[in-house]
Amino acid sequence: MSEETIFRIYSMTKPIVSIATMQLVEEGKLSLSDPVSKYIPEYANLTVLEPDGSTRPATADMTVEHLLTHMSGLIYGVFDPESVLGQQYLAAGSSRNDITGLELSQTLAGLPLRSDPGAAWNYSRSTDVLGAVIEVADGRPLDELLDARIFTPLGMDDTHFYLPADKADRLAQPPTTIPPLSTPLVEQPMLSGGAGLSSTTEDYFRFVEMLRGKGEYRGVRIIEEATLANMLTDRITDDVDRSAWFYGPLGGFGLGFGLLPVDMADPSRGQYFSWGGYAGTNMWVDPQNDITMVFMIQNNEASDRFRALNRSWVYGGYDFVSADAGAE
Repeated sequence: MSEETIFRIYSMTKPIVSIATMQLVEEGKLSLSDPVSKYIPEYANLTVLEPDGSTRPATADMTVEHLLTHMSGLIYGVFDPESVLGQQYLAAGSSRNDITGLELSQTLAGLPLRSDPGAAWNYSRSTDVLGAVIEVADGRPLDELLDARIFTPLGMDDTHFYLPADKADRLAQPPTTIPPLSTPLVEQPMLSGGAGLSSTTEDYFRFVEMLRGKGEYRGVRIIEEATLANMLTDRITDDVDRSAWFYGPLGGFGLGFGLLPVDMADPSRGQYFSWGGYAGTNMWVDPQNDITMVFMIQNNEASDRFRALNRSWVYGGYDFVSADAGAE
């Protein structure tokens, strides 16, 4: 491993796609309240799967905001393979990479939802569908869109969906005893807005430093400060079922970011906004204490263990009392 190592960042793709989405909102190319069917017509008549296996019409349209918040009613079949709906996802080919993001989104539109849009938080393929939506809204493929809007302005020149041949030997190749990690060395039609990118530590640090800078990095503004503040407003309100939220009663979720306590035992110490990836990568930005963190690893067997360790490593010796006094 070196500073040049390229890591599969999987779901840390989601915050990047979420920022690009909000750039389009700023430009008026789409709205948070837009129905997804405006961009992908197959989402016009959605159904919800009932416990008895029957389906009924959804009570609300799925919107762009629902995709950003994971309140769309979609799920991840690969993470729920035992459920009836998870099996339907897998049978429909929801994990395929030989189709485009739009084709995947159209396939998912033909399956029932787990819940009505807006009713519950469920980690899902929402950001993959969001990637297809912003392709339509912006008129460019997702790789070109992200390169023009985020990667080139921030100098993230080692962040790609599929690696150029001259970078192949820099890809982290870990041993594993469970299904192997993805192969970003073989270009395929899928540009996964939810999990498709690979990046270096430096590249992703540029992205999180932009977030710490309230949308600006080294004089380059990527997103307006007010827009980012809106993204960091908790959407898991009291009327939303949070039983599938990873952290139970703690924290929340905004537009593309988890909102988590810096200290799970003492939420009063503040929170950071964060997300991680399947192979163990993790990031957060702590506005209150002015801290960014990027953790890179390539091991899908130990990822959950390191998320708790990261908090203790960063904050274990942090003097919150002195920091609070200094702020006063």
